[in-house]
Amino acid sequence: MKNARPLPTLSAPERDALFEALQTRFEKNRARHYDVGWPAVRARLDAAPAAALRALREMERTGGEPDVVRLDPATGAVVFFDCSPESPKGRVSLCYDREGLESRKEHKPAGDALGLAAAMGVELLDEEQYRELQRLGEFDLKTSSWVKTPPEVRRLGGALFGDRRFGRVFIYHNGAQSYYGARGFRAALSV
Repeated sequence: MKNARPLPTLSAPERDALFEALQTRFEKNRARHYDVGWPAVRARLDAAPAAALRALREMERTGGEPDVVRLDPATGAVVFFDCSPESPKGRVSLCYDREGLESRKEHKPAGDALGLAAAMGVELLDEEQYRELQRLGEFDLKTSSWVKTPPEVRRLGGALFGDRRFGRVFIYHNGAQSYYGARGFRAALSV
């Protein structure tokens, strides 16, 4: 967040551990990606730039439980979303963006969702991606997650977040300066 440094390159053991965690999750959750095979994912990971692997490791390290949600038909990229049941624990209590954080007069949190996402090398899910994730399972039953906010909403001081309650997915608004212990953000990464 503040003074973010580039993430270090993964060592061979770290890379192996990450790939093992990803493969285990991939095989355990076949309904999320029934038309994608692990060999195709692994080939893409093996050819991925170091920055993409660092980003995946950060998604994993911060509790996102990244998993494959689809292949991008235009590019062939493997698309990962955070698939943890609740908003990732390592990314909560954040204002939406730096402007929201700076506007707080007191009780400032440690950082902001957009800043942390940029430092990790990932993007926040947008509203459409958040709904896509929710079609794959039930997420954020007790938490909520910031979603990428359209500029016209942000210009007015707002930011969007989503959750699932009462069997439905909701997208709400809040001030960008707000933060809660049960609100984080979910990330997307194309590899």
